[in-house]
Amino acid sequence: MTNAVIDLLLARRSAPIHELAAPAPSDGELDTILRAATRVPDHGMLTPWRFILYRGEARDKAGRMLADLAEEREGPLNEARRQQELTRFSRAPLVIGVISSPKENIKIPQWEMFLSGGMVAMNLIIAAEALGYRTNLITNWYSDVEEGRRILGLAPHERVVGFVHIGKHPGGVPDRPRPDVAGLVSEYEGPWEA
Repeated sequence: MTNAVIDLLLARRSAPIHELAAPAPSDGELDTILRAATRVPDHGMLTPWRFILYRGEARDKAGRMLADLAEEREGPLNEARRQQELTRFSRAPLVIGVISSPKENIKIPQWEMFLSGGMVAMNLIIAAEALGYRTNLITNWYSDVEEGRRILGLAPHERVVGFVHIGKHPGGVPDRPRPDVAGLVSEYEGPWEA
């Protein structure tokens, strides 16, 4: 018996970002993708995440500012390195930033809120792939730099879960070796002992 959801999950692969091409999801498809993305466990119904869309000219603007920041941090960049930064957000027709935006709560730890954001990112990827798009999620150096996060539209208390690059892909995406699940599973036998 086949199951379309299981088949999609077992076949999912990250497409090389530079191979993602237009079109981006339509506004209707994007609405569906984002609604599906938010159907995740969210202890306390805090909605401790949000989205930032990078599309059109905004992708180039972000790239210019990141290139300037990289040069400020590293010194003069050679042309290839500068081009790498300039195109960080313009290689795919749409990039969706999944942002952890934790809420103050005495009962729910922030790491749990961050994990909920990770589930949002995965649901987003699966929804986009189900609609015929290919994706790739990255974070990169600017996610760990306060000024990089500010440039990309994050508030000081927020962190990047991932930037999901979305577009069409011309063909097959090679797979990579996958873990042996049997080696990752154990039966509970009591507390861990050194």
